[in-house]
Amino acid sequence: MKKLILLFTLFVVGTTFAQENKTIKYEDISSKNSWLKIGLNAGVPMGDASDVSSFALGLDLKGQYLVTPHFGIGLTTGYDHFFGKDGVDDFGIIPAAAFARYYFKPKGLFLGVDLGYGFLTNVDNNAGGLYVNPQIGYHNRDWNFYAYYQNTFAENDFDIQVLGIGATYNLRF
Repeated sequence: MKKLILLFTLFVVGTTFAQENKTIKYEDISSKNSWLKIGLNAGVPMGDASDVSSFALGLDLKGQYLVTPHFGIGLTTGYDHFFGKDGVDDFGIIPAAAFARYYFKPKGLFLGVDLGYGFLTNVDNNAGGLYVNPQIGYHNRDWNFYAYYQNTFAENDFDIQVLGIGATYNLRF
């Protein structure tokens, strides 16, 4: 847990310094630096989650602002559905998170992380917990293809881990 708190602190500090004390004005937001990302993901549950689920399928919705040509920040949500096995009911996670992404070039490799809270659905006595979703992938002007390792540190010492792939499409506004 201490490592996660340190990671979150570094994320916040890094985001603050990356903005170089720049105030984002409405006039600054354009189709060149801001867009919605809509996508799908699929994964295999690991750890505790593999005992109760065989497959995860989800939807992503992200709003991103490029602070610099190489660094983007934003908010993300969506829904990840876990298909239950051995008589266990299906359940889901609704993330409410901030994210940061580093783009090495205008087209090519990127690294990113989503960090926030994952709300569990259809689970008794467990509301959710810390949501962490690091990603590595390929991007171009319209698409992002990525691999991810998602972990929700839920209540009652139940970690929901998923290893998967995803794709998002960029809608400019």
